[in-house]
Formats: sequence, structure tokens, C-alpha cells
Amino acid sequence: MLYVFYAAIALACVGSVAFSLLARRATEPKARGLHAARTNLCMGALLVLAAAVQFVLFEPDTVRIIVGSLFLLIGIFNLFAGLRNYGYFSRM
Repeated sequence: MLYVFYAAIALACVGSVAFSLLARRATEPKARGLHAARTNLCMGALLVLAAAVQFVLFEPDTVRIIVGSLFLLIGIFNLFAGLRNYGYFSRM
């Protein structure tokens, strides 16, 4: 179970970096927006997975719960923003 979390986190991290680089190098606004939306989706998945690791794999502690909750909230916001932006730029 531990390796699944870490593999998913590594995959989300690599996807976030790759799509960020593609977004910065794209010249068309549509391609730039789509890559930025995918970056948001990967970053949101990364943060949600990091929150899941905090909640599932370690002993509950006040600081761990607060940090995990913040990661979860920011991750959900990034997922929502990525989905919204992906829908917007895919219709352009």
C-alpha cells in the first residue's frame, strides 16, 4: 500500500512538471491553457494523495491532521480549477 501511494505521488509530480514545462513553451493560447489545466489537475492529485498519506499511513497527530486538511483543501481546489479550465480551453 505504501508503494502505491508513493508511485502515484511520483507520477503526479512528474506530470505536473512536464505539463508545466509544456504550458510555458506553448505558443498558442489554447495549447497553453490546456497544458496549464493539466498541470492544475496533476498538482491537485499530488496534494490529495499527500493528504491521504498523512491521514492513512501515520499516527494521528494535531499538526498532521491540520497539514493533511490543508493539503486536501488546496488539492480539491486545484482539481476543481483544472477541470473548469480544461473544459473552457477544450471548447475554444
